[in-house]
Amino acid sequence: MFTGIIQAIGQLTRIEPRGGDCRLTIATGKLPMAEVKLGDSIAVNGVCLTAVELGAGHFSADVSRETLSRTTLGDARTGTPVNLELALLPTTRLGGHLVSGHVDGVGHIADKHDDGRSWRFVIAAPAPLARYIAEKGSICVNGISLTVNEVDGARFGVNIVPHTLGETTLGTTGIGDAVNLEVDLVARYLERLLLGEKAAEPARGVTMTLLQETGFMT
Repeated sequence: MFTGIIQAIGQLTRIEPRGGDCRLTIATGKLPMAEVKLGDSIAVNGVCLTAVELGAGHFSADVSRETLSRTTLGDARTGTPVNLELALLPTTRLGGHLVSGHVDGVGHIADKHDDGRSWRFVIAAPAPLARYIAEKGSICVNGISLTVNEVDGARFGVNIVPHTLGETTLGTTGIGDAVNLEVDLVARYLERLLLGEKAAEPARGVTMTLLQETGFMT
């Protein structure tokens, strides 16, 4: 688990194809690696990866076909900057929100403009994720815990303060760029709980009929 509070900007330094998946080597920048051990989890642009090799100022992680196909890591190139966060400890301050590191989909920056000293980003999410995104709710964008300011269909807006711009890759992210999205854990599990005993049946999602059957609508 993570908090969505980025600790360092790293850089992808090597990509090794390995039978359909790959191994990535990432320079860790100022990430505090002194107590990191083999097998520890590190979030890379919001993707939970396992450290399989450790070196001076870098680590390597294997990335499966599933992860490559469902996140921006599938299109990453050598030199790509990445947001890094170590897994939280029982003593970690939960400054953001609970983040699993399991990306739900890839969105795109639809617009960005200055808003005082901050910047307002508008992000287009995949349509299936729209139902999980709520005004003033939490969302994780490239590993960054953010508050949703407004929602318009599958698009949502977030406000990025100067500190976040300077300490994450959002400072160099432009219109059209792809970003990893992870919705709030509560929203994801609430949908599943609403299914009740029907959760064991073939998936049909949350529908008006289901809401009526479970007493949420009359």
